[in-house]
Amino acid sequence: MTNPTHLIKLSVGTESVEGLAAWQASPQAQTDDGQPRHVTRMFPKREADVLDGGSIYWVFQGLIQCRQRILRLDRVTGSDGITRCAMVLDQDLVRVSPAQRRPFQGWRYLAPADAPPDLAAGRQNEDSLPPELAGALAEIGVL
Repeated sequence: MTNPTHLIKLSVGTESVEGLAAWQASPQAQTDDGQPRHVTRMFPKREADVLDGGSIYWVFQGLIQCRQRILRLDRVTGSDGITRCAMVLDQDLVRVSPAQRRPFQGWRYLAPADAPPDLAAGRQNEDSLPPELAGALAEIGVL
């Protein structure tokens, strides 16, 4: 692994890490081999860099709160005949130090230097702070 390129995406339809985990456990959010996937219109042009250890960082209610390693990028064709990108993800949702992020559409590249650090292993199972509190603490640099 050299210098992976990450992606960042708003979690639409879920408001928490737990909600995302529940959605990804459903059959409609999985590949045939049982891995969670996220289908998007655009295919990353920097595919090799993304697949070299990159993760997708998920934003909930204005805060980056977790990440998942991207295992592969599959081409899928929808019922409308349009080819899309299915980001096949590791099942583990890794909590990260909350970091504020303004709303945006689609996904964006995220440089490793801009990615929030993972929470320590002992903190991975802690309950999440309410988004307003986590956001305020992140804003003043406590989180």
